[in-house]
Amino acid sequence: MRRLAAAVPVALALALSACGSTSTSSTTVAGPPASGGGSSTSGSGGAVLPAVSGASDLSHEPTVSAGAVPAPTSLQTKDLVVGTGAAATSSSTVTVQYVGADYATGKDFDSSWSRGQPTQFSLTQVVPGFSQGIVGMKVGGRREIVIPPALGYGAAGEGPVGPNETLVFVVDLVSIP
Repeated sequence: MRRLAAAVPVALALALSACGSTSTSSTTVAGPPASGGGSSTSGSGGAVLPAVSGASDLSHEPTVSAGAVPAPTSLQTKDLVVGTGAAATSSSTVTVQYVGADYATGKDFDSSWSRGQPTQFSLTQVVPGFSQGIVGMKVGGRREIVIPPALGYGAAGEGPVGPNETLVFVVDLVSIP
């Protein structure tokens, strides 16, 4: 199992090979920036994504609410702010601001905002759901990504992420160096 350098947060440090899952279903709903606080659907099976307060304010850390039960079983994405820059590919190195939260509770387990600076990493060295959720995202955008356990940390969990947790990330794509 490969691990990222210490500068990469615990929530992103697991390599692709650790998950053991390669299948996914992802739906991206694009549109005008969402107003803060409202729930939205992904368009796939009627899944409701957790509400994000401060969803369209890229200058401040967003806050994720608890998600509805049952949690989605496939990758869900929603553009909260549609970027206008270059689009990320599966092999991109990206610089992002993000907050990671537990789907069931909305409680943060990791945040680049709390460290006061964006984080840079290759999309080839993070859990599959995080990588797949960013692919196609454009610089200057903010995206909500809901990652089921099979595309995240699975039955083992990792650090502050418990076994079989569904995760929510709100990611701002700052640049693709």
